[in-house]
Amino acid sequence: MSEQATEQQIREAFAAAPPIILAPGPKGPPTQTPPAPSDVWELPGGTAWVYYAEGRDRLTRPVILSDGFNVGPSNIDMLWQGLEWGEYAFFSELRRRGHDLILLGYDERSAPIQQNAEAAIAAILQAVAMREGDHRLAVGGFSMGGLVTRYALTKLEHERVDHQTGLYWSYDTPHRGAWIPLGLQAFAHYSRKLNDGFSNQINSPAARQLLAWHLAEWDGKPRVDELREQFLAELERMGNWPAIPMKIGVANGVATGQGNGIKPGDHAVKGRGLTILGTNLYAQRGGDNQLVANLRLVTPPPAKEVRTDDLPEIDGAPGGTLEGFGILADKLNALPPIFGLKTNAPIRHHSFVPSVSAVAVRGVTTDADLYVDIDGLAPETSELDDFRLASQNQPHTLMTAELGGWIVEQIENLG
Repeated sequence: MSEQATEQQIREAFAAAPPIILAPGPKGPPTQTPPAPSDVWELPGGTAWVYYAEGRDRLTRPVILSDGFNVGPSNIDMLWQGLEWGEYAFFSELRRRGHDLILLGYDERSAPIQQNAEAAIAAILQAVAMREGDHRLAVGGFSMGGLVTRYALTKLEHERVDHQTGLYWSYDTPHRGAWIPLGLQAFAHYSRKLNDGFSNQINSPAARQLLAWHLAEWDGKPRVDELREQFLAELERMGNWPAIPMKIGVANGVATGQGNGIKPGDHAVKGRGLTILGTNLYAQRGGDNQLVANLRLVTPPPAKEVRTDDLPEIDGAPGGTLEGFGILADKLNALPPIFGLKTNAPIRHHSFVPSVSAVAVRGVTTDADLYVDIDGLAPETSELDDFRLASQNQPHTLMTAELGGWIVEQIENLG
């Protein structure tokens, strides 16, 4: 093999390597095995794993928890690892207090939200049919799962179907939109000829619905995708939110308006190997004609530029974070050095679900809204009936006693 690998060799290495996928949660495989479920429900486009409350042998107090965005089918082992085997044992605490746990997963997590909402609707109706007694359901989810269940409950009410749900809850859900840096989106599409997995994730239906700004091609213009516009219009037509249950939510970001420390224009990713030398990604800067990426892979210099106009300085905004820059660098550095893809990530994370989005108080399109002091706003500013925010900006969907414990208390208040 020559000192610098050929494009075909690099393409083959990319194809053989694990795909670059931006996702929160644990990086390694599960270290424990979850308990066997009490029951498994096969649903249209999904699966529900049912765990009865401790000491029970039937469904009496159902709590539905929806999985969120990723690529491919839901993985029950990863759900337990992310939400149970950390700082706060969310599943065990619910079951210890007499609640039945219904983990709702999907055959394809990147499918349109409306499609996965059909699985959520089926799970809700099956829980109502199988429940003994008249205890009302608690229905919600993590990240995109909160949007899936919000849509499902709203649709049921619009169709005048009794969902018998007393509480809707969301955990760091992007009610007003999520953010993936445009430099990362551009790199995903620029590297498509070598491996299309990263680009396919960014261009998946669910990603197009979640992202406040979407980039379809590396040299395209960031915009609100038409799938997002259609989804929001459908929600609005049906009432936007379920009206019957109490609505609560939590954010993995702070309420004070204090950012995560990332400065606009900071160097986030730097290509060091011969194949990727010249590639640079930068934290989003406001204003016109702002450089967010230089892109080069295999091809001779100079690198291609990606610039943006009139975007907020959102990478540093308070909210749940994602290690998007770090994930990219780690995946590239996992390939053998001969392929020349060594990459540094001076900044590993960025804001993913801004605080104002997770608790539905403001939009994410201006710095004034992104960095607002939520504590200083009137409670009715939020579309939720009640909410809590973290004491520090932390990873998206991180399960903590501070946030998870508060949700458990609200579920307990159902009786």
